[in-house]
Amino acid sequence: MILGVVLAGGLSTRFGSDKALAEYGGHTLLARAVDAMSGWCEYVVIAGRETGPAPCIPDWPRPGMGPLAGVAAGLRHALDEDYESVLTCGVDSPNLPENLLELLSPPSAYLETQPVIGHWKANAASIAEAILQSEGRHSMLAFAEAAKARAVKSAYKPANINRPSDLAAMEQRDGL
Repeated sequence: MILGVVLAGGLSTRFGSDKALAEYGGHTLLARAVDAMSGWCEYVVIAGRETGPAPCIPDWPRPGMGPLAGVAAGLRHALDEDYESVLTCGVDSPNLPENLLELLSPPSAYLETQPVIGHWKANAASIAEAILQSEGRHSMLAFAEAAKARAVKSAYKPANINRPSDLAAMEQRDGL
């Protein structure tokens, strides 16, 4: 069984407002991410928020530690609920490819251009926890390397919406 985890705990400082609630094509980025993950996963949670269109879990060990804290929270939740793996994506990457799960299977694997989009073995929770409790950088690439994850090259280039202008450019490109 696969647990879907939408990473939505960022501060959106470059966006200027809560980008998870920004609309793209008439739906919030958060709702779009949850809907997309629901197509691949038996259950979906949102990491790093208190409310949303799916059950929410807090980042681990605390907020403000970057996307790896959301991944760690999801991996811990997956272990507690007996999921075999976790599929992750950021709230700021709408329009994921239909074959995402196929691209990233078997776990552990991630999109080379955006490591927050990954498929991780649930037992990698201890690896994420060790990195987050260390003094060094809490990077997704360090986690991916320690988890022996494959970097997957793909013709698909995920969006990474950091500013309102990024969202506007995507809407213009997609004719919305």
